[in-house]
Amino acid sequence: MSDVSVSARIFQKSVVAGERDRPDVARRRAQWIKYQDRIEPERLVFIDETWTRTDMAALREWAPRGRRLLAKVPHGRWKTMTFLAALRHDRIDPIDVGQAEFAPLGFAI
Repeated sequence: MSDVSVSARIFQKSVVAGERDRPDVARRRAQWIKYQDRIEPERLVFIDETWTRTDMAALREWAPRGRRLLAKVPHGRWKTMTFLAALRHDRIDPIDVGQAEFAPLGFAI
């Protein structure tokens, strides 16, 4: 093992939530650890939200020497698109794609 990898491991730090030290949280964590092997992964669904903006186009790129790089981006009103998805053990199911100012969603999983 090289000296670089040994010294890098010495300074690595794992950050954990400070709430772990609270007795009520520690009790619930212990329950979770005890019972998590009883959970069927096929039944778990995680709801994930992410977004993108139309003004996130790269401002600088590389092109061959002496050639101008042309990139097309939307002009005018910038928009934010929000994506919601249900993450399952074997697939990702889309829930909704809409404007950032969407109404509360009603959906069944």
